[in-house]
Amino acid sequence: MKIRIKSLSGVLPQYETAGAAGMDIRAYLDEPVTINPGERALVPTGLFMEIPEGYEVQIRARSGLAIKKGIGLVNGIGTIDSDYRGEVKVPLINWGQEPFTVSNGERIAQMVAAAYIKAEIEPAEELSETERGAGGFGHTGV
Repeated sequence: MKIRIKSLSGVLPQYETAGAAGMDIRAYLDEPVTINPGERALVPTGLFMEIPEGYEVQIRARSGLAIKKGIGLVNGIGTIDSDYRGEVKVPLINWGQEPFTVSNGERIAQMVAAAYIKAEIEPAEELSETERGAGGFGHTGV
């Protein structure tokens, strides 16, 4: 599967190791952006993608930034749809205790390509029974 990418910086996402599932993506900034604790910022990447139909690109947090600095994604995991052609921007949040400054070219997130299946929704008056039934959060114990 190929993803066509236009990069304003000339730097393309890349896998950092042979076994990596995600490609690191970088900030594309005119000047650094500081995110204070509890604040959010939409950080541009300078990337525009042409994703094949039947696929999405998931934007995920970088684990190193998360554990070392408390930096994550506002929406957990973001989805870039195959019909979107605008710039990819990453909604970062600072859950840490110190201000965090994002500089141009800094690796801020990772992207994972994934296939998906479109579901066909069928209205129903009743659903089949299962052993779990309606048991929700924590119902199976510790």
